[in-house]
Amino acid sequence: METKYKEDLREIRDIMNRSSRFISLSGLSGISAGILGLAGAYLGWKYILTDPKYFSFEPYLLPDSLLTNLLILAAAMLLLAIGTTLMFTQLATRKKQQKAWDQQAKRLLVNLFIPLVCGGLLCAILLFKGFVGMALALCLVFYGLALINASKYTLNEVRVLGLVQIVLGLVAFLFIEYALLLWTVGFGGVHIVYGSIMNLKYKS
Repeated sequence: METKYKEDLREIRDIMNRSSRFISLSGLSGISAGILGLAGAYLGWKYILTDPKYFSFEPYLLPDSLLTNLLILAAAMLLLAIGTTLMFTQLATRKKQQKAWDQQAKRLLVNLFIPLVCGGLLCAILLFKGFVGMALALCLVFYGLALINASKYTLNEVRVLGLVQIVLGLVAFLFIEYALLLWTVGFGGVHIVYGSIMNLKYKS
């Protein structure tokens, strides 16, 4: 009888947890975001951020043409990442016969975007002031903070992903000359590993 009572409590707890968390995140969206991150980093390194002087604590202004190209590249990669995330999330929710954008999804997005927008604006200011390496490092830190802030409304793995991004961002500050490489690891490699684990664990 006691065992049956504990099992019932566990089932009730699981149901409540599912109802309070957005669990339809797709592992494929993480993989696609990682591939886009690698592609964006390569294009930035190959055609825009070619001078090592960009990666220091001293201001080194990007020429207007390169700054414009960098902002266009960043915007394009961001839009593609959002688009693929929405697509794979929609497919995952349809597969599980769940609502894609319920109350928990809205809360997740609000908690994700508040640190993300603030960090994005600060990084843009740093870029315009010539602190490219610092902007890349802060990108990782604020992205990690955004993931941790949103993780209470979704799977626990998102919090781990956020912590990894913050650590990479702090390391990028310590070794500013490797900021682009660490940005590539965070937004590229770590996303692919995270997405692969999620895909295997949750079959999403």
